[in-house]
Amino acid sequence: MRNTINLFKQMKVAGEPIPMVTAYDYTSAKILEEAEIPLVLVGDSLGQVVLGYETTVSVTMDDILHHAKAVIRGTQKIHVVADMPFMSYQATVVQALRNAARLMKEGGVQSVKMEGGVEVASKVNVLVNAGIPVMGHIGLTPQSVNQIGGYRIQGRNPESAKKILKDAESLVEAGVYALVLEAIPSEISKIITKSFPIPTIGIGAGSFCDGQVQVFHDLMGLFKDFVPRHAKNYGNLYDSVLLAVKDYVNDVKGNNFPTEQQIYHLSPTELAAMKGDIDLC
Repeated sequence: MRNTINLFKQMKVAGEPIPMVTAYDYTSAKILEEAEIPLVLVGDSLGQVVLGYETTVSVTMDDILHHAKAVIRGTQKIHVVADMPFMSYQATVVQALRNAARLMKEGGVQSVKMEGGVEVASKVNVLVNAGIPVMGHIGLTPQSVNQIGGYRIQGRNPESAKKILKDAESLVEAGVYALVLEAIPSEISKIITKSFPIPTIGIGAGSFCDGQVQVFHDLMGLFKDFVPRHAKNYGNLYDSVLLAVKDYVNDVKGNNFPTEQQIYHLSPTELAAMKGDIDLC
């Protein structure tokens, strides 16, 4: 049985930090399952680290569905939450319901994540009342990068901080089961974490959050185009993979691959059966 949203609320009450990582494919999902990660996000960050887009804005519902299905196939216990991509819920409540339902019915995920605060709270409430668990996401919201003028820390002045607090309050009232806090001062995330009974998941929001989320490719050192300040590299797989591929290229060019160990041969019986039919000179 997969982890439910009740587990994360229990972890907050018990003071047990919640580790969360993004996942986009079967192989990485299996690794995260074995590492006992309780919660993974099929994030629209796949647009940048997997599909090569400049921002997450270009990611489609079909993109998220495709990768969510792979992650579901690679996991059994992990709770899988999927991003609602840009313009999959902003227009109407009907649109939001339809697309969230697709992620759960077709994608197989257990919950969805929506960026935005006060402006999406009413849609969140409709989804929650329809039986769709929703994770909120406030602070720096990458889908709004063109509107907010880039990937900037939010909440650094009284007006911005008050907006974040109001966004948090509105989403909690709407029924979200958790809140992602991205790129906000730790002082603000501490207030939110202590003020509400639901878990907060930080990404560049300090150590006061109930959990932390990181992009798999940042965590593993697989993505070098841009490494955010809040990311910690626990592996250096980009250089390791690059070195492995270069070794393969050199082996092929030097006629050192394949070796006898990687070659298949016909048995004497098979050879005898082919004589006269095929020229095996």
